[in-house]
Formats: sequence, C-alpha cells, structure tokens
Amino acid sequence: MQHRIIVLGAGYAGAIAAGRIAKRLRREDVALTLVNAEPDFVERVRMHQLAAGQDLRPRPFREVFAGTGVEVKLAKVTGVDVDRKTVTVTAVDPHGTGRTEQAGGTEELAYDTLVYALGSAWSNHGVPGAAEHAHDVAGRPGALRLRERLARLDAGQPVLVVGGGLTGLEAVTEIAEARPDLDVALAVRGGLGDWLSPKGRRHLRKVVDGLGITVHEDTAVTAVAADHATTADGTALPAAVTVWTTGFAANPLARATTLELTDAGQIVVDGTMRSVSHPDVYAVGDAAMAMGPGEKPLRMSCATGTPMAWQAADAIAARLTGGKVPSIPLRYFNQCISLGRGNGLIQYVTADDRAVDRALTGRLAATYKELICKGAAWAISHPTLGLPTRRRPLLHPQPHQTAPAEVAA
Repeated sequence: MQHRIIVLGAGYAGAIAAGRIAKRLRREDVALTLVNAEPDFVERVRMHQLAAGQDLRPRPFREVFAGTGVEVKLAKVTGVDVDRKTVTVTAVDPHGTGRTEQAGGTEELAYDTLVYALGSAWSNHGVPGAAEHAHDVAGRPGALRLRERLARLDAGQPVLVVGGGLTGLEAVTEIAEARPDLDVALAVRGGLGDWLSPKGRRHLRKVVDGLGITVHEDTAVTAVAADHATTADGTALPAAVTVWTTGFAANPLARATTLELTDAGQIVVDGTMRSVSHPDVYAVGDAAMAMGPGEKPLRMSCATGTPMAWQAADAIAARLTGGKVPSIPLRYFNQCISLGRGNGLIQYVTADDRAVDRALTGRLAATYKELICKGAAWAISHPTLGLPTRRRPLLHPQPHQTAPAEVAA
C-alpha cells in the first residue's frame, strides 16, 4: 500500500517540502497530497508591493506541481487529529476567493506522515481597535484590502504604519514611494532600525527622510480608531489608514491538538523538524519552533522556512527509505530589506541573526533583494535547487493504521 503523506499549507515552507519529498520518493510508493486554501502560490515577501498597487505574476499550483506526483487539494484545513492521524478539510471556491463551499465540501483525510506548514497570520496583540480598524500585509486578502483602501485616499490624507521591523520598513517605504501625495508616518517602539549596524541605520534614515516619512520613535500604539491611533502617553496620531506590522502569530489550529506546543502556539520540533511528541508529524515554517545557532529560536521568516522545509523533506525520505538522516545548517547570513523599488538595505548578520558592521545599500541592495525574492519563488518549482535527484523505494512499506472512527463505521 502507498504511504500517505499530507502537507498542510503551501507557503514557502509547505510548497518546498511537498516538492522536495516528491523528488526523493518513488511515485508508486507514496500518495502525496498538498492542501491549500488558495490556487496560486502567494509570494508573501511581496505583499507590501501588492498593497502599494503593483501587480504580481500569478503562479498557479496546477502549473508548479504539474508532473511531480503532488496532488493539490484546494481546501481549508478545519481540524487536525494527531491521535487518529486524520485531517478535516473543507473545499473552497476554486476561483480563489478563499471562501468555503456551502454544502458537501467537508472531507476527512487520513495520513501516515503529516507535514504541518499552516504558517502564521498578523497579530494585533490585543490592542483595542486594531482588529476592527487596522490593515495588514501578512497575506494576499489583507494586502488587497489595503490596496483598495489606499486607492480611495485623497492627496494629503495621513497613513500610519505601526511597527518598525522588516515588514513595517518595507511597507512604509513602498507606500510612501508609490503615493508621495499622502502624509505617511511610521511608529516604532524603539529607535528607527535600532537592531541594524551603524551603516545600516544611517542609510535607512536617509531613505526615510528622502521619502518624507515622519518617524515616531519610542512610541507604543495602545489603541486604534477609524481616523487615528493613540499612543501610550495619550497622543493621537492622525491616520485615515493604519497598517499594523508588529508581528505574526502562529495558526491557532495546532492549539486544538495534543501536539506539544510553545506558549506562542508553535509546534515544538527536533533538529529534523519532527514533532517531539508525535513522531509521524513534522512542522516547518512559522508553525514550528526550531532552534538555531546558539540554541536560539529561529524567527518567523522565509529565510527560516526554506531550510526547515529542506530538512523535514530529506528527513522524511531518509527514514522511509532507510537512508542516513542529513543535517541541513540552519543559520542566517543577512537580512534583506527593500526600501521602495529602487533602493534597499542588505544587513549582514552572524549565524544567530545579530547585525555585523557590514551592509550593502542603495540600488545594488535593491537588485540583490529582488534576486532573493525571485530565487525564493523559483525554489518552489525547483525544491532541490536544480540538482539531479534519485527517487528511492520505501524500505518497509507498512499497512495503513485505520482510524478508530473508520473501524466503527
């Protein structure tokens, strides 16, 4: 019987994991299913561009996985039972709206190996009014809503971006460049780019000033209303549109399982991305808590999710075929920040993601960042980076374990 492998989520980590597993195992030995709620691959690292009015190249999964042996199931994951080894999904509108079908669309899928890659969404940290009034760029639906809202703004209206991390910097500079007629501001808890090297901070300040962005440093936003945001000291910052970029939260679905999780809801995994509590479950990307150099938790990012996907896929293939489980280095090299279409900042970092005194800036950095984005998308269709691969047979094919509910039926 075929070994059933289900991958949940087709972001960078999930899509790469599915494609790489397909390259490692014989098609006749495995039934490999990738479940995702959208028909196209979403380049999450470009959502600020989409929000600012740019059109992105569509990447339909039917083309990405054509001829690979990966079955793409367009559905929303609504439940995971890691004890019965089943996943419940609900079919979604095939036109890509993300809406679930009204009738007859619920299905239970059984697995032998599960790869959980349901990622993360924006987190408002419980700030009053943020959920009702703020916009996000954490995914395509949010970016499109923000795009529509920005398009309706008249010249001179205020836009406030809250959060000074990578996402916030890319969003605020992209919006300011695309809409120089708007009054764009950025609110950050600490100093502007305070984690960067001195060269990086100087360049960031120069770009922000050149785009006319007002920066509110050492500013914590404590409430959001339709036309303003309130700070911890009671100051009201005008905002016809508030963009919230203060961090991400793992998909809450894992909290309903018996998987061992962190307090933040991420699945605890070992060095091979295998759940420490359920050995037939692997977790990759933002959904997982993996440790990097110096036993520091890896941050949520595409730079983290891709090598995690390589490690999980290769570990699954090795264990099923009797091979040696490889160890793929999980370390950082740089942080790539686009600052509009013609400017950028590449901050070089230590293995554990601390800035060093080297940075690439300007148009060359923008070109570098663009190549990184294109490379990340290319890796979805080339999960082994174009290297030749050999599909290996399973070592000991096992009969499926029947779920209790199926026995009762």
